[in-house]
Amino acid sequence: DIWSLYRNIPTPVARNEKASSELGYVGIDAILEQMRRKAMKQGFEFNIMVVGQSGLGKSTLMNTLFKSKVSRRSVKTTEEERIPKTIEIKSISHDIEEKGVRMKLTVIDTPGFGDQINNENCWQPIMKFINAQYEQYLQEEINIDRKKKIPDSRVHCCIYFIPPTGHCLRPIDIEFMRHLSKVVNIVPVIAKADTLTLEERDFFKQKVREDLRANEIDIYPQKEFDEDAEDRMINEKIREMIPFAVVGSDQEYQVNGKRLLGRKTRWGTVEVENTTHCEFAYLRDLLIRTHMQNIKDITSSIHYEMYRVRRLNENNMHPNGQPTIHANGVPEHEVLSNEM
Repeated sequence: DIWSLYRNIPTPVARNEKASSELGYVGIDAILEQMRRKAMKQGFEFNIMVVGQSGLGKSTLMNTLFKSKVSRRSVKTTEEERIPKTIEIKSISHDIEEKGVRMKLTVIDTPGFGDQINNENCWQPIMKFINAQYEQYLQEEINIDRKKKIPDSRVHCCIYFIPPTGHCLRPIDIEFMRHLSKVVNIVPVIAKADTLTLEERDFFKQKVREDLRANEIDIYPQKEFDEDAEDRMINEKIREMIPFAVVGSDQEYQVNGKRLLGRKTRWGTVEVENTTHCEFAYLRDLLIRTHMQNIKDITSSIHYEMYRVRRLNENNMHPNGQPTIHANGVPEHEVLSNEM
């Protein structure tokens, strides 16, 4: 189990530990408890987008991930059950609490994606939405009288649902991930993986990885952002498993005397959290238990930062294309960047 690697990472030993212990306990390690208390008070935010054509189980998977009715479809009325003529982007937020930890979870849905006769450029409204959240955050950030804690509506992660065709990625899949992987962390999943045999599943996963490499699509976790050798070793294992073949269900069934989430068929029950049945547990661990903070950090320090620099450069260009010069002779966008 690759997640056990986290538990086996040795604790680094400081060079001057001997000297420190001779002089007595200082208490530097108490900073961790201070940080924990502060984080517990503030709570956390996580914004997750789901993209894929209708009927692939996006809502069910979200409900399964967070073990509650968090998807948009879970709370809307039946009159709204229709395929929109154009892509609509709708979000719904929930406050989730577990063992004293509070999190504001926002699930962003994209009904209408991939459901039209002509799906050309259907990635554009989604790209526009993601950039609009960066713009909103930027405007809050550059305010002279800015808030102590800026509300974060930036999309931290996009789960892209691939239909279980068993062949290869479709042009719409390649086009979407090629454009969007530059602005958001994309985690591709094979939807309704129980419709494939294990051999078909492994073949399809291999084909998807080949298509991603051939089209130079950089999905999460991106190789270039591995921080050290330990990171690289863990992330390499994840990259070898992507796309995760998943099954979602919010129904419980009795299996060998235990109540388990699963999908009942004539041949037996597909257990959602059983890794020999599907890879849902690996997806959940990646998104929630091991990499959630890293996903947020890459959104902030890489994707948002690229947007911020580009926008500040755009704002500080003369109509003739030359940068505005500040009073001290430094281009104004450099002054702004340093002040931020």
